[in-house]
Amino acid sequence: MSSRYEPNRADPAAMPTTTVESALSSSGLTHDTAPTRFVDADGIRFAYRRFGNPIGKPMVLLQHFMGNLDNYDPAITDALAEGREVILTDNAGVGLSTGLAPETVAGMARDAALLIDALGLEHVDLFGFSMGGYVAQQIVVDRPELVRRLILVGTGPRGGDGMGQLAPDTAPLFGKAYDPQDLMWLPIFFSPSEASQATGRRFLERIRARTEDRDAPVSETTVAAHSAAAREWGAAASGSFDYLKGITHPTLVVNGSNDIVVPTINSYILQQNLPNAELILFPDSNHGSHFQFIQSFNRYLTEFVDR
Repeated sequence: MSSRYEPNRADPAAMPTTTVESALSSSGLTHDTAPTRFVDADGIRFAYRRFGNPIGKPMVLLQHFMGNLDNYDPAITDALAEGREVILTDNAGVGLSTGLAPETVAGMARDAALLIDALGLEHVDLFGFSMGGYVAQQIVVDRPELVRRLILVGTGPRGGDGMGQLAPDTAPLFGKAYDPQDLMWLPIFFSPSEASQATGRRFLERIRARTEDRDAPVSETTVAAHSAAAREWGAAASGSFDYLKGITHPTLVVNGSNDIVVPTINSYILQQNLPNAELILFPDSNHGSHFQFIQSFNRYLTEFVDR
């Protein structure tokens, strides 16, 4: 076993053993019925869920900071699954995935690519939300041949505007205790307006709907590692946007009108520097605008990936 195995996490020997599942085995499943599966690569046992139409180009989803398999929104993933396979992922050290979470985005991208390769996927669409968007950008730089189309939601470029650290009013939101704890996402993902908060409560109902075979919470060790990775990615530096010019893949950039986690200006920066990018901004919305404007987002996203 690799030294990257973290012994205080769930013992992979106690987990269900699976081989790489074929695309056809995911047909007929939905977000809430797809079983958690595991695949091994470089001493890490990665947890993932796979479902949808095996005919279309598979889409791999990369999760946000402190999120696991249970934080993906079924209203989005089930809509996507009508036309393609959807693969939800836990990166190394997240949820039921073993291994140590890297302290750099480059390390996270390496591990995410290991998972994609272990699943036998040779050409995918990548959907990265928030920190998952950092990872998606790094994957497409490191492995451009692996990616067909790129979806970047609530995210920003290396060294983006105000990305070196969270704003003073935002940082405490990630450490505040709630009962239940998932209430933390209401101020983080949704604007303060009554309408936005109402859609946030419906979002929570959707991600709570799966009652069996749920993922493990993200550990404090992983939270600390990913915090370090976010600071390293967000640190301002001369020429930090230069890498974007080399990403020629068709890209859809989406954000809310006032993202308090990754300031909305960074979506403009992405669109202005990526050679083949489109930008959508939703009104009265925050970091999780796609959870709020589901129908519009699904329509834009489906049209984009079906071209």
